[in-house]
Amino acid sequence: MITVSEKAGEYIKDLMVKENHAPGTFVRVGVKGGGCSGLEYVLKFESSEHQEGDQTFEDKGVKIVVQMKSLLYLYGTELDYSDGLNGKGLYFNNPNATRTCSCGESFAV
Repeated sequence: MITVSEKAGEYIKDLMVKENHAPGTFVRVGVKGGGCSGLEYVLKFESSEHQEGDQTFEDKGVKIVVQMKSLLYLYGTELDYSDGLNGKGLYFNNPNATRTCSCGESFAV
């Protein structure tokens, strides 16, 4: 399961309105090879059809879709939002990550 914090949920819903995303748009999260630590997070808005192997979660009014192969690395992750001095934006609280880079965009398990 992937969850969304209250702050992240509000931010995502506001962003979808500001960017005029169509009804039915969802957040696709995933993992790909790369980054400083070996694996890199992927996050994008999509309104296309689901793909084979997709898993769907909904939390705080946000629909999240993830491929099963990425879910192995992301299970239990919370999508959060920070507006602090060290950076503004969405980030992943991933309990499976054994190492992360300083920018928070890549990790290792």
